[in-house]
Amino acid sequence: MSNIPADLRYTKEHEYIRTTADAAIVAIGITDFAQGELGDIVYVELPKVGATYGSHDVFGTVEAVKAVSELYMPVAGEVVEINGRLDGEPALINTDPYGDGWMIKVRVAAGGDAGLLSATEYKGVVGE
Repeated sequence: MSNIPADLRYTKEHEYIRTTADAAIVAIGITDFAQGELGDIVYVELPKVGATYGSHDVFGTVEAVKAVSELYMPVAGEVVEINGRLDGEPALINTDPYGDGWMIKVRVAAGGDAGLLSATEYKGVVGE
């Protein structure tokens, strides 16, 4: 059974967003379910600070022993911070996907967070 925190919002593609101290900025990563399906993560390709994306745009990739998967932006907005620790420690995504394994922080565009799932709705997506 995957860890699906009730205070986060999710996408059907297995990304999550977490609010930060600044209400306009969210942290984004992949869910515990996703990291479990991928297996041991060995490399992460993330965008540069200042890059802007629409909702559902591809913003990077995660490379695991089993597969390479694209990362989909759950919200429209501008990247304001990258988790630099993932360059040297991509396994943080496996060990702490909702904590130290976050990937990017994004300033959400007005109306850019539509269509996200609650924890209950996401549990339905992953069959839990």
